[in-house]
Amino acid sequence: MFLLKIKYCLQKQHIFLIITQKTIYYFQNNLKKLHFYFVLPIAFTTFVIMKKQSDRTASFRMPAEWEHQRAVMLTWPHEGTDWKPYLDDILATCVNMVETIARFENVIIAAERPDEVRHSLSHIDEDKVAIYPVRNDDTWARDHGPITLIGSESSKQLLLDFRFNGWGNKFSADNDNLLTRRLFDEGAFEGEIIDNNDFVLEGGSIETDGQGILFTTAQCLLAPNRNQPLSQMEIEGELKRRLNMKRIVWLHHGNPIGDDTDGHIDTTVRLAPNDTLLYVSCTPDDEQYDDFRLLEDELKSLRTADRRRYRLLSLPSPKPIYFDGERLPATYANFLIVNGAVIVPTYNQPDSDSEAMRVIGEAFPDREIVSIDATIIIRQHGSIHCMTMQIY
Repeated sequence: MFLLKIKYCLQKQHIFLIITQKTIYYFQNNLKKLHFYFVLPIAFTTFVIMKKQSDRTASFRMPAEWEHQRAVMLTWPHEGTDWKPYLDDILATCVNMVETIARFENVIIAAERPDEVRHSLSHIDEDKVAIYPVRNDDTWARDHGPITLIGSESSKQLLLDFRFNGWGNKFSADNDNLLTRRLFDEGAFEGEIIDNNDFVLEGGSIETDGQGILFTTAQCLLAPNRNQPLSQMEIEGELKRRLNMKRIVWLHHGNPIGDDTDGHIDTTVRLAPNDTLLYVSCTPDDEQYDDFRLLEDELKSLRTADRRRYRLLSLPSPKPIYFDGERLPATYANFLIVNGAVIVPTYNQPDSDSEAMRVIGEAFPDREIVSIDATIIIRQHGSIHCMTMQIY
């Protein structure tokens, strides 16, 4: 009936209260004193902290990706990252991404070697690109960047800084976990930063319609080394409280082969205006077919807040792509929405590339549909959306 370890983080003071197994054993023979002198005060303190955080976010909401953005954030590759074997190739792709995004909005770049990045981007209007000296372990800004909440006045925003632990301690992430705070201290962001370092959450694991509905996947948020021992119900409560959500939609199918995030939703299902869901589908000869057919069945059963069916648009899957004998999780769902455009990853497969762009254009008829070759990015098991984070 006792947790072996309970850790509460007082948000701004960074004070940690820990109940160790030894302490619990000591008090087990005097349960009344334990409750009166220890458990009840901590429970009260926790309630006060949670209420304070809830009150702070109550007038804010998480916007949909298609709402107006201030900038898009990237974290730059360098030779100390896993990109080293093909660093020149990924740097060329990143330059292409900045060139494309800068046509539509500003770009914020976290760079361990800022002078090299400035030289690479010297042909781009310097007013469109801001580069900040920050150490990084890897380049997946979607998962270590801030999640923005906006207030009723568009000039107000909260930057939520969640814990990033390398997708359940699979990879080193100490520098990436500190990256949002360091960028904030460098003046990269406007608004107020809110420390959520007591809860693991990656931006690629959630999607919202901007109206209080959040989509996520059970296979990711309930995966080992994320937020155990919290149950699904408890995690749902945390998402609602921290992100000010009304409803959490849990999906249970659709995990691409080769994915190492435990099933981020931004690789399989994406939201679009007018209650539209774009989702990955497979042909029957694909070994992923059964899993993605079950995903489609799940989506067909969903209803909007006013009990209507979602508009479903099926994205094709690229033909399997392999690197070093491993199938890569190539997906067209990992597109990036920017002001006035949607940037779609392509994989040198003209037929499926064109079809994916057509379907995405159907979901976003008022935006330019732009493609970027993602065949290098996918070697590290991500794509364009994974490498970026929008800032409002």
